[in-house]
Amino acid sequence: MVDVLTTVVNAVTISALYALVAIGFTLIFGVGGVLNLAHGAILTIGAFTAYYATSALGLGIWTGAAAALVVAAVFSAVLYLGMIRWVQDEPILVMILTLVTSIAIEQFFVVTVGTQSKAVPSLLPGQLTLAGISVQTNQALTFVLSWVLIGGLIVAVNYTQTGKAILATSMTKKGAALVGIESDRMYLYTWLLAGALAGVAGVFLASYRTASYTMGRGPLILSFSIVVLGGIGSIRGSVVGAYLIGFLEVFTVSYVDSSLSGLASLVVLVVVLLVRPEGLFGRELTEA
Repeated sequence: MVDVLTTVVNAVTISALYALVAIGFTLIFGVGGVLNLAHGAILTIGAFTAYYATSALGLGIWTGAAAALVVAAVFSAVLYLGMIRWVQDEPILVMILTLVTSIAIEQFFVVTVGTQSKAVPSLLPGQLTLAGISVQTNQALTFVLSWVLIGGLIVAVNYTQTGKAILATSMTKKGAALVGIESDRMYLYTWLLAGALAGVAGVFLASYRTASYTMGRGPLILSFSIVVLGGIGSIRGSVVGAYLIGFLEVFTVSYVDSSLSGLASLVVLVVVLLVRPEGLFGRELTEA
């Protein structure tokens, strides 16, 4: 029983991180119609920013986490302004450019850090006891912070002028332009937001496991399954999909075969595309 509860805790923790990554991924696609294949690499940037801040500069992990959020967000915004903005109406070209960017980022860390994984300190050390099992405090913080960020994002999107402008842009770019909304600015905001969420997820994932130059690949692939399962462009769908895929992955690895990691989510992706291509919640952010 304790083993099952421990597996559930691990599934909840990793699902909370997948939700942050998937929401950023689906925001960019839902608002701008762009598949950002560099999204996983931006998560890696966040993780190594925290690593550099703590190991090279001797800063605290909380400062490192803040730096990771800022650096990942700024990189994402620069990527949009310097490259994607000019070709965003060419989806194939965008996919190629973001894929090349992802590879370039990985090679940058191979050259500067090496291929060995690097440890990142936990944001909250120690353990606590829940329902008779021992849980790392860092895992509990991951879950709580994830839901704080998700809740804040939902409130911002639905109840602020900027959030409503982003929603309007996602529904119809022409209609938004008629009421004076600058779509390019809304796209920039979504890239900033997605980068910040990926940066935070990267720090927690690195502290939960380790930081490596390939650490963004798995979350990126899983993000495809999550957003398709939940409904492309749907924030609540991404959250539900993240928990379904997270639990499926962890239980498959724990009780079936660890070599099947990632395969179960790809099976889900294929089944959903064949049976319910609009996903569980359909598409909330859509062009009219």
